[in-house]
Amino acid sequence: MTSSPPALTRIRIGSAPDSWGVWFPDDPRQTPWERFLDEVADAGYEWIELGPYGYLPTDPARLAEETAKRGLRVSAGTVFTGLHHGPAVWEDTWEHVSRIAALTRAMGAAHLVVIPSFWRDDKTGEVLEDRTLTPAQWRELTTQTERLGREVLDRYGLRIVVHPHADTHIDTPSNVARFLDATDPGLVSLCLDTGHYAYCGGDSVQAVETFGERIGYLHLKQVDPRILAEVVAEELPFGPAVGRGVMCEPPSGVPALEPVLAAAQRLDVDLFAIVEQDMYPCPPDRPLPIARRTRAYLRSCGAR
Repeated sequence: MTSSPPALTRIRIGSAPDSWGVWFPDDPRQTPWERFLDEVADAGYEWIELGPYGYLPTDPARLAEETAKRGLRVSAGTVFTGLHHGPAVWEDTWEHVSRIAALTRAMGAAHLVVIPSFWRDDKTGEVLEDRTLTPAQWRELTTQTERLGREVLDRYGLRIVVHPHADTHIDTPSNVARFLDATDPGLVSLCLDTGHYAYCGGDSVQAVETFGERIGYLHLKQVDPRILAEVVAEELPFGPAVGRGVMCEPPSGVPALEPVLAAAQRLDVDLFAIVEQDMYPCPPDRPLPIARRTRAYLRSCGAR
């Protein structure tokens, strides 16, 4: 008889619209938001992210009513930024961020996930800019991200957690380390996405142990190593890679999530760990069975 793993008392598990194939505020191929809320609650999750702004209702009273009646709470909002472009993009960035931050705060959440802009289009693969930043662009990225962290904290009481992501400039372990080394821990934390970090060649357990004081949030996902090898060999953009199934259902891929969660528990801080299995686009009946199995698997890892 095998013993159960220790309970992960500092880890709060949730899911997100992404796990239902939702990438955009409005897309006919996506699950309607009411169905997402019904199914994420049915699968056994208590926490959700807002997903793309405008997918869920943006009126705080309406959203509070819809989540509360399903026993759901919001852990974070998400924003996309191109801060390496410097002060020229600040005004447009802040207009976008402030709307999402206001809704996030109104829903009682404390985190804002910040995803850098893509250097190539995630649908078409069109190269939008150089995949490598210049030293000047790195300085803009770090100083403007600190500015964002300060403004979001001062005005909305939220902590930003920057999400390394495939096809962005914060991707590989070396770029993540460079970014963290150049930013203030008091203003900028890390959202470690286990799938994206593996996609970009990283070891998530090592990341938790190396960047422990900077880890503010987790996204849980896995990659299929066989498909990832094809993606790398073909230099496939992220969107088509997802369509090919590079992000797979746990526990069939890498990294193994139990050691990552155990390492996160050892940090002895409260952390959200939000399941995100990229599946855009996907058939409407596919997400719920996967979500139920994934929730059961995470319980087997100690995530009650």
